[in-house]
This record gives sequence, structure tokens and C-alpha cells, in this order.
Amino acid sequence: MDIDVPTPLLGGLSPATFMRRHWHKKPLLVRGAVPPVSPVTPQDMARLAASEDVESRLVSAFEGRWRLRHGPIARLPARSKPGWTLLVQGLDQHVPAAREMLDAFRFVPEARLDDLMVSYASDGGGVGPHFDSYDVFLIQVAGQRRWRIGRQPDAQLKPNLPLRIIENFAPEAEFLLGPGDMLYLPPRWAHDGVAVGDGCMTASVGFRAGTQAELAAELLSRLEPARATAERRYADPGQPAVQAPGEVPAALQAFAREAVEAALAAPQALDQALGEWLTEPKPRVWFDAGGDWQPGQGIKLDRRSRMLFDARHVFLNGESYLSRGRDAQIMRKLANERCLSARELQRLSPGAQALVSQWAEAGWLHGEVT
Repeated sequence: MDIDVPTPLLGGLSPATFMRRHWHKKPLLVRGAVPPVSPVTPQDMARLAASEDVESRLVSAFEGRWRLRHGPIARLPARSKPGWTLLVQGLDQHVPAAREMLDAFRFVPEARLDDLMVSYASDGGGVGPHFDSYDVFLIQVAGQRRWRIGRQPDAQLKPNLPLRIIENFAPEAEFLLGPGDMLYLPPRWAHDGVAVGDGCMTASVGFRAGTQAELAAELLSRLEPARATAERRYADPGQPAVQAPGEVPAALQAFAREAVEAALAAPQALDQALGEWLTEPKPRVWFDAGGDWQPGQGIKLDRRSRMLFDARHVFLNGESYLSRGRDAQIMRKLANERCLSARELQRLSPGAQALVSQWAEAGWLHGEVT
């Protein structure tokens, strides 16, 4: 992808210009951003929602009462009944066309991309006025949806509801989106989308935006203690008898602090833990082991695989590998382009080729004739 070339996806802006002008700053409405073709049909949505391997939700507002039901959902309301919405999360993990749609947004770092969600709504269906804590691209892939948006610094949520619905929603603008249209919203822009007519389907590209507290909890749980302290066990041969048994000993606090500091002091420890966490497959993701790659073929990453790299490592599906030299260059190309030609594979070292074979056997990548 050439980030300096204007694209219809961004209304004639180049990715570089879009990121500079709009990302995290202001909304953008694009008419005819993508071909008016949905990656799934309503029947596909119903089938996926009934599966235990798919994350889905059913939101309804019948008779003014909001309801939320988590999948699997075996039976949906009649399409003629107004006021309900089916949402299927992580569609890119299950449908190749959805993965292709998500790939169009890889001008944003892959580490920030989360997934592609698709919603189907009957007439009047929606999830109420709300805001997201991350950037979002809302793509109309079938039917029509009316969006009202606004900055809402004083947002107050309605109490005692299963959804986070803004009570004092004050829209500033309104747009009717048809097939192929797209609306980008920065984090915390309040928005309310309501289906107009039957057959409304909207794809949503969401992004990862963890808090520092969440990152700290994840990374600390992955840090390995330094070898010099890993097997050292707490001991207190000088511990005197105490009058206050409920007090934590200062020596134990110092011992715990030393263990954490030793883990943090390991070279690139945090970088490695971060890369592994960012590529960790989601709980409902699984791969078909067995491998279909043969020597002489190119390879392509499975649509469910997440691959990243930093200055010293490549990361794939929660695993990290030290990489340098020509192997690093080739592996980084695989992470960037999600495929390699047979000729490029031949340039890998024997050890790296063996690793590719292991990944193929695990179902993390597949053979591709190039």
C-alpha cells in the first residue's frame, strides 16, 4: 500500500493525509468508499450467530424496553418485526471477504487493528446513542442507516440498562448512509445509528485501545523472572516473634519488589511481552492443524493469524522469535504483506524454513501458488 496515493476509501485523501487531518481529530463522511457488496448475507449472519465459536449479540428495543442477549442465538426475531439488531463480532476470523475488507485499513498499524464487526438490523433497529473509546469506521454494506453524531463531553448514561446508552445525547450532525458509504469517528464521539427500512447491514472496523492499567496487568503476567532470581525462594531466618501478625513483613515486600524489578531489567523483556500479547489469538479463535503447504509454493497467513515484528523479534499468534539479518527482512515482509513468494522462501535460512514448515503444520499459514 502506498500511503501517499489518494484512495476512494478515504474520499480521495491519501492514507498519510487522512491520518494527519482526521485520525483522532475529526469525523469524515465518504460517499462510495467501497463497492456496495456485503461480505455476508443475512442468512450467513444467522448461521454464525447460532455457533458457539462466534461472538454474537442480539439487541432489541421492543415496546421501549432495551434488551441484550448474548450468543449463541438459535432463533432470531422475524425480519418484518421492527426494532432489533444482530451483531456478529470478529467476522474477519470466519469469512475471507471480511478479512479482505479489514485489510483495506492496514494503513493503521496492525497492532491497533482489532476486528470487523457486522450488524444486521430490521427497520428502526439500533443499539442506542453511545460512544466508543476507540476510533471506528462505520461502513454501510447493505440497506440504509441514519447516523446522528456529536461531541458529548458531558455524556451521562441511562441507569439500569444492559447497554451503555447516553441519556443526554445532543447530536450535531445527521447523515443517511447507503450501500458503499462510510463514516469515520474519532474516539468518544457520540453516535446513534438507526436502520431505515429492512435489510440494513453495517460493518464496523474497530481498534484496540487498552488503558495503561490493562497493559500493565497483561505485560506483568507475561514477564519471566531473571534466571538469577527465578529459583530463589523467600526465607526469613532472622524473623523475630511479632506482636502484630497481620502486618506484611517489610522483608517480604522488598523480596517481591526485587523480583519485579529483576524481570523488568531483562533486555527487551517488555517489548517481547507486548508483541506476544498483541498477537495472542482471541479465546474463540482456532486453527486447522495439518498443513497444506508444499516446498516450491509460496505462503499466505491464515486470515486468523496475527503477525507483528519489532527491532529484534517477529511475533506470530502469541509466540516470539528472535530474528536478524536476511531472515528478519523476509519475515517482516510476511508480517507487512501477509504473503511470500516461493522465491522469497528459498532465501530463508534452513532454520527459518523449518519454522515456516512448523507454522504451516499448525495451520497458521497456507500454501499459495505464486
